[in-house]
Amino acid sequence: MITIDKMCYHSKLRYENAGEKFAFAVITLLICVMSRSAAVAGIVLAVTGVLTVWKGGIPVARYVRFLTVPLAFLILSTAAIMFNIRRTPLDLFALPIGGWYLTASSHSFFYAVSLVLTALAAVSCLYFLSFTTPMPDILQVLRRLHCPKLMIEMMLLIYRFIFILLDTASAISTSQDCRMGNRDYKTSLKSFGMLGSVLMIRAVSRSGKLYDSMEARCYDGTIRVLSENHPPKKKVIAGIVCFELLLFSFAL
Repeated sequence: MITIDKMCYHSKLRYENAGEKFAFAVITLLICVMSRSAAVAGIVLAVTGVLTVWKGGIPVARYVRFLTVPLAFLILSTAAIMFNIRRTPLDLFALPIGGWYLTASSHSFFYAVSLVLTALAAVSCLYFLSFTTPMPDILQVLRRLHCPKLMIEMMLLIYRFIFILLDTASAISTSQDCRMGNRDYKTSLKSFGMLGSVLMIRAVSRSGKLYDSMEARCYDGTIRVLSENHPPKKKVIAGIVCFELLLFSFAL
């Protein structure tokens, strides 16, 4: 199992109602993105972090490590917004380079910080949902929301094939290591290309076998998955409504 899926099934919020968690994550994400406010993003980041780590039981170090992955991309992408190369210096700082300046303004700096916080808060909402709600429960919520049946089944099949392909790739990589397939850079490139080609062939082969097995089990166009029923709690619903209203008031 991949790490996120494993942590999801060990979360203390695993058996809470999936609809409540889905509604909280999606509504919070929408308010955060629409507001584009650093204050709202900070509140969302703090609340989702506390719920995921304290209530969900996810280790702090692992949660922070997952957050640093999008943070690195966000910092690199917002650097173009923050820094400018101009002939005239701006108010925040200016580094002379010949007859030009590598410079930044206070407005661009605070805009970049707000953008990073908003994006990171949006990611934390998705992390909260991913770390506390198994994929079958999320698909069950989407089914109740009358999402297209084809989209739900494609999501389920893709989710299933992620584990199959990861397991196959791991087995091929281990076999290559045992045969000194990664002893130097040139050999590693060749081994990686062979891994990709074999993985593609086996993915196509397994998809065909999967469809044949589904047809043999009277597949009628609908994949039926057993789901656990966890009734919603009035106290939790009231808490979500109060929090979203408070967050919306900050966003105005």
